[in-house]
This record gives sequence, C-alpha cells and structure tokens, in this order.
Amino acid sequence: MSAPVDLRTRWPDHSAHVVLSRVQRGGFAVLLAVVLAGLVLRPMLVVQAVVALITLAYTAAIVFRVVLVYAAGTGEHRVRVSDADALAEDDLPVYTVLVPAYREPRVIGLLMEHLAALDYPPGKLEVILLLEADDAETIAAAEAALPGPHVRILVVPESQPRTKPKACNVGLAEARGEFVTIYDAEDIPEPLQLRRAVVAMRRLGPSYVCLQAELGYFNTDQNRITRWFALEYASWFRSLLPGLVALRMPIPLGGTSNHFRAAALRDLGAWDPFNVTEDADLGMRLARAGYRVGVLDSVTLEEANSDFINWIKQRSRWYKGYLMTWLVHLRAPRATVMQLGWRGLLCLNLFVGGTPLAALLNAALWATTALWFLDRPPILEQIFIPPYYYLGLACLVFGNATVIYLNLLSVRTMDRPDLLGTALLSPLYWAMMSLAGAKAAWQLVFRPSYWEKTTHGLHLESSHAA
Repeated sequence: MSAPVDLRTRWPDHSAHVVLSRVQRGGFAVLLAVVLAGLVLRPMLVVQAVVALITLAYTAAIVFRVVLVYAAGTGEHRVRVSDADALAEDDLPVYTVLVPAYREPRVIGLLMEHLAALDYPPGKLEVILLLEADDAETIAAAEAALPGPHVRILVVPESQPRTKPKACNVGLAEARGEFVTIYDAEDIPEPLQLRRAVVAMRRLGPSYVCLQAELGYFNTDQNRITRWFALEYASWFRSLLPGLVALRMPIPLGGTSNHFRAAALRDLGAWDPFNVTEDADLGMRLARAGYRVGVLDSVTLEEANSDFINWIKQRSRWYKGYLMTWLVHLRAPRATVMQLGWRGLLCLNLFVGGTPLAALLNAALWATTALWFLDRPPILEQIFIPPYYYLGLACLVFGNATVIYLNLLSVRTMDRPDLLGTALLSPLYWAMMSLAGAKAAWQLVFRPSYWEKTTHGLHLESSHAA
C-alpha cells in the first residue's frame, strides 16, 4: 500500500498530511500574540489595520477576476479538436479511465451506459472502477452492469485516509494507459473526449501534461440551486480558467475530466490522499514542476447538487481543500516564488486562497454594511478610515456588480436567457457560500482530511416525483 501515500513519502513538504508545518504554526502563534498585544495597547489601530488589509485583499481579488475575464476574451484559449480530426486518429494509445465511487448503487448502471458511449477502441480502453471494500452494495451493482472485459473492478483495501485521491492512486498504480483520466460516478463525458485529448496532447507537445475538459450539468433546470450552480460553472470553465491559461498561470483542476500523461503524473507523486481538493493541489504542483495545463474544448456533464444540505457538504469540502492547498504551498515561500513566479503567486493567493477566504468573510462584511446603513454607529466611522472606506464602498458597489455581470455573461455564453432572473438573484447564492466557508474553516481545524460524502442521484428522485 505504498502508492496512496507516495507523495507524503517522496515530498512531505507538498503533502497535506499536516495542514500547518512547524514553522507555520510558530509564525501564526507569533502573529496572534502580536495582534492580541496590539488589541490591549492600541485596539483601534489594530482593528483599522485589519480592516485595511481585508479591504486591499478584496480589491485585489476583484481586479484579478476582472483581468482574467478580459484575458479570456482576448483570444481563443481552449484547445479545439474537430470531430473529423478526432475520428481520423487511428494510432491511439492505451487510455485508462479511473472511476472512484463509494455508495453509488443507484447510478452505477447509468455510469456503465455512459462509459459504453465513449468512442474509443475497446482493445485500447481500460476502465477501472475503484470501489471500497466495505461497499458491498455498489460492488454488487457494478458486477451486474459490467459491459465488457475492458471494464474491471478494483477493490480499494481499507486504510486511512479514506479519500477519493487515495483510491485514484491505487488505480494509477495498476493503470496500463499512456494517458489517464478520472470520471465521477454520475458523469456523462462527450463520446469523442478521449480521442480529442490524444490529438490535443500530441499537437501541444510534451510540455503539456494535462488537459482540463469543461464541466457542465445535465440537471440545470431542476431547481434554483442547480441553476446557480450551472451559471457558476459556466463562468469558471469559460472565463476564469481560460483567463488563467491566457496569462500562463497555474490551473486549479476540477475533480473530473482532467486528462494526464500517466508518466508525468507518476513522476509528480500523483494525488495527495490527505488533500480533500486534490485536483486544485495537483494543478499547483504541475505548475511548480514546470509543466503546462490546457483547457480542452469538450464537455462532461455531471449532476449539480439540488439539495441545500448536500450542496453545503460539497462546497465546504471544496473550500477546505482550497485552504489546505493554499497553506501547503506557502510552507516554503521562497521556493514557491522561484517555481511559480509572481504570476503563480498571485493565482495562489488571490484565486486559490482568496476564493474560500472571501466566502468566509462575506457574511461579516455584509452585516457591517447593513449596520452602517441602519444605524451608522460612530465606531464604524473610526474603523473605516477615509481611503479604505471609499475603497470598501467601491468593492461593495462595483465588486458585487462585477460578479453579477460574470453570471450575466454566463447567461449569454450558455445561450440561456431564461436564467437571467437566477443571475440577478446571485447574492442569495453567495449567502450559501458564506455558510460553506464557515463550515470549511471549522473542519480545517478539527477534521482536515475528512472527506464528506456527496450524495448523487438526487435528480432521479426528482424525475420520479415528476
């Protein structure tokens, strides 16, 4: 069982088996002591400084996203492979598809149908279902639905941590493919996606070791949450990630439909089994190693969370993993700067770290804003000194308007004018994000490597009810 912990063994400083290194813990302790001492001696000065830093960080994060969207619009930054070029490729390598699943008996049969639709020679396609040893129900359902000898079940022995990346590492250790990708149990990949990935990789050359396909949702219209989710994903994969590509910045990968050169993935230590957003972490490590990542113009449809509690579970895990990734890659700042450069450092802080931190702080800032407009307590005038007050006001007005505009842009790129009302109601979705951010922070302290299971197949219940 060496594969699941290979990264920790080879590069322990890059693994989240410990969230904070000894140096980081010492640094945070010193910082906390300084802040507490300042609160005793000069409390107003300390509060003003904290508010100023938060305001500057928010402004930088907003400007950064605007720059990404602008960069994405200056050219075509997704790799396109036509149907004719994809089908003309006859010298195809062995391709391994890893499918980690846990407690998914309801959707495993549908998964087999979707994988059977992949247009790739069965003799060169290896599909490995990664199932947990204690999940007898899913194992039985999978055995009953296996479509052919190119699909096999690999039972992952029980060990800690029990996470998706650990299962993927077990599968990678046995994979035969020159290329490897991951699909989740509910995914519906575009049939030519594997062929497109092969053609694109060969065009781009060996410096590119990963292509991230676009993710979308097949149940967008199920309810308001799924509509918000669909708009968010469209913005993410059609504006933000292409913007990162345009600016040659690291790409925080998605958890599915990322296509790798298997040799490079193994050389890098594969996925971190202790990081609950292993994909974003791997994207940063690829960049630090000097590899490039592209965005493939091919769509995989998956299920958008339609249940509020289920959505909070999933989103808090994502935010927790982003925070883990941010902290891990700041352990050795000098090495990180040397390997990523200033562009990568901006992405790490404003995109990877900034996304969950903004979600976490939003509720407190909204409450402060509401208090100001309702009562205008004098203490707020002292806290928000003039330059940062006006900067904060700009963030409130133009920052929120910018994020809503991104959703309106998604309405246009998706050609879904019926989602206009959903885009305008985005502030309600941000409130959900704040709850998820608070939960992520709590779990980061008390349950860092705990993988909170997301329930799939809820769309089936909805369709049956209809």
